[in-house]
Amino acid sequence: MKLGVLSDVHGNIHALRAAWQKLLELECTQIICLGDLVGYGASPIEVIEFVQDNQITTTLGASEARMMYHFGQKLEPRSGVADQTLEWTKTQLSGEHLKFLKSLPITGRIQSKLGRVRFMHGMPDDPEARVDLNARQSELDDLLEEANCNIFITGCTHIPQVREVGKGWFINPGSVGLTLNGEPGADCAILDFTGERLSVQMLKVAYNTNAAAFDILTWELPSVIADVIKRGSSR
Repeated sequence: MKLGVLSDVHGNIHALRAAWQKLLELECTQIICLGDLVGYGASPIEVIEFVQDNQITTTLGASEARMMYHFGQKLEPRSGVADQTLEWTKTQLSGEHLKFLKSLPITGRIQSKLGRVRFMHGMPDDPEARVDLNARQSELDDLLEEANCNIFITGCTHIPQVREVGKGWFINPGSVGLTLNGEPGADCAILDFTGERLSVQMLKVAYNTNAAAFDILTWELPSVIADVIKRGSSR
């Protein structure tokens, strides 16, 4: 099995199409998405319908959770333009789109020949919580044990990262639509289970960032988002 992994699309249909096509070209037998389909970008409808049309298994992202649930807590406003763009996104989506987002599970599971895989946007109990892949190995080993897996796939940070620890692997594919690792393009990953040992390939897929930035400005969304898309960085 070759598993393609997408995450943090953020309403960027140009990036999603390019990443999806690259994963198909590289012969992925299954493709999953870790959520954050919406927020920031100008094409939430197109992204949702692309995911539906191509039957991409998707988990609930932090953006979807903010739109649909509070998880029993009062949500604190976020700095920057995140909440502003989510409010705009709500005005674009139909009841059917919202119903689909509400149907997304928090986590997903895959049984591979190399062990149990769990995938999610953040943590198993909270899509907004981030996994620190630079934490002590003992902490990450404990997380694998709690999650009952040896391959843990998570997103949320918009920065690609892979780390092998004593009890397994952690993979963060980065962000398809709003990468923050300093290089423009669509981040995604391929996990190859065909050998005796897991192989992880991190990809940066080129796409028309100017078109994505143009869409942002056309909808009069914050211009800083267009700048981040073109630079691959918020700095």
